Amino acid sequence: MPKTITVRIDDSVYDIFKKAADGQKRTISNYLEYATLNYIVNETVVDDTEMNEILSFSKDIKKGLSDISAGRYKVIG
Repeated sequence: MPKTITVRIDDSVYDIFKKAADGQKRTISNYLEYATLNYIVNETVVDDTEMNEILSFSKDIKKGLSDISAGRYKVIG
């Protein structure tokens, strides 16, 4: 069942959303749903390929964490 939410935004932000929605021939509501889902899927979810790449460094990550726990590190900067 569809839900309704209320969001308070500045006029300048509304104008940006309006232009983006118009550019895709969408309503503002539909554009916000589309853009939010697109962001979540593409920016916050790790796909299998990316996760496998991360896991390929698990030995190095564990070694680094061990070094930190043992105090074998130097802060640079």
